[in-house]
Amino acid sequence: MTSGPSSLGFYVYGAMLLLVCALKIPALLRRRHDTLLRAACLLLLAAGCLMIFAAPDSITALNRLTGITNFAAPVVYATTTAFAGASLLLIINWRPAPPERTRRASRLCVTAYGLTVLAITVLFWAGDTPTEQPTLFDAHYATTPFIREMIVTYLTAQGVAMMTASILCLRWSREVHGWLRAGLRVLAPAYLIIVCYDVLRLTAVTARWTGHHLDFLVDEISPRLAAPASVLGILGFVLPLLGPRLADTTRAVRQLRQLAPLWRALRDTPTPGAVRVPLPWWRTPPAVLLTGRKTALYDAILALTPYCDPAVREAAHRTALRHTGDAAHAAVTADAAMLLAARERQRTTTPHQPPDTTPPLPHRPHDLIPLSRSLSSPVVQNFRHPRTPPQKAAHHE
Repeated sequence: MTSGPSSLGFYVYGAMLLLVCALKIPALLRRRHDTLLRAACLLLLAAGCLMIFAAPDSITALNRLTGITNFAAPVVYATTTAFAGASLLLIINWRPAPPERTRRASRLCVTAYGLTVLAITVLFWAGDTPTEQPTLFDAHYATTPFIREMIVTYLTAQGVAMMTASILCLRWSREVHGWLRAGLRVLAPAYLIIVCYDVLRLTAVTARWTGHHLDFLVDEISPRLAAPASVLGILGFVLPLLGPRLADTTRAVRQLRQLAPLWRALRDTPTPGAVRVPLPWWRTPPAVLLTGRKTALYDAILALTPYCDPAVREAAHRTALRHTGDAAHAAVTADAAMLLAARERQRTTTPHQPPDTTPPLPHRPHDLIPLSRSLSSPVVQNFRHPRTPPQKAAHHE
C-alpha cells in the first residue's frame, strides 16, 4: 500500500478528482449511452477514491473501523486495479476506431480487470496477514502464500494497463494537433510514472524472494511518485477540454485590447435606433463582451456615415501613401482619419442641420482592428481637427 509523510496531499488530489467527477454527473445523466463520458467518469471516480483510500490515515482508519487486520490492502489494490482498467478503457473509447473494434476492446478490458479485482479479493481472504503493515505491506508479505500472488497480480495488472495506455497516447498524439496532442503528450509520461511505481514495488517484492531487503522502495521512494502522476493526469485530461476555451478567451481579450483605441474614440457617439445593453467587464465573458463591443462600434460607424467627407479621406489617403508607400495601410489610415473627422463634425452640427449624404464606409468585420491600430498614426491626428474645410485641404494636397 501507499504511504507517505502526510495524508494531506492524497486528500487534496483525491478531492480535486472527485470534484471534477461530480461536475460531469449532469452531463452523464443527459447522455447515459455515451461510452466515452462513462469511461471518463469511471476513471475520475476510481482515481479520486484511490487517492483517498491510499492516504496513510485512511489505511489506518479502514483497519480500525472494520476490525480486520490489513483490510485496507485489498480495498486499495482493488481500487488501483479499477483505476488502471478505467484508464485503459478511456483511451480505448477516446481514440477514433471502428465502433465494433472499440466495443470488443472495451468488453475485453472490463472483463479482464473485473476478474482481476475479483481475484485480488479472493486471494486476500485465502491468505493470512496477522500483522498490520500500513506502510510495508507489499514487502512484508512478499513471500506469504496467496498474498504474494495478490500483490503481483495488482502490480502487474496496473503496469500492463499503464504501459499500454502510454503507448496508445504517444501513437495517437502523432495523428492529432493542438490541445488534444498536448493533453496526450502529458498523459503519456503520467502513465509511465505509474509504471515506474509498479516496477519499484515489484523490485522490492522480488528482492524479498531472494532474501534481500529493498523495503525503502516501498515506503520511501514509490509513494513520492503518486503526486506528480496525479497532477500530470489531471492536466492531461483537462487540457483538451479547457484548452480551446482558454484559447478563445485569450483571443477575445487580445482583440478587446486591440480595439480599445477605437472604442475610446467612438463609444460616446450617439446611435439613434441602436439598442445598447450595458455589459460590465467584471461579470461578462470576454467573448460576449467582444461581440457587444464590435456591434456597438459598427452602430457608431453607421451613425457617422452621413457625416463622412470623401475629400478628407482622399487627402488623408494621399498623405499616408506618400509617408508609407503601403496602399492597404494608407486606405485604412484614410478611413480612420475620415471617421474621426466625421465624429468632430457630428459634434459641431446642430440638430436641425441635416448632414451631407455620403456613401457608406467600405468596412468589413475584420477591418475594425486595423482601423483601431491606425488611430495612432500622425496622419489621422492631423485630420482629426482640420483647420481648413475638407475641400481646401484636399485641394492643397
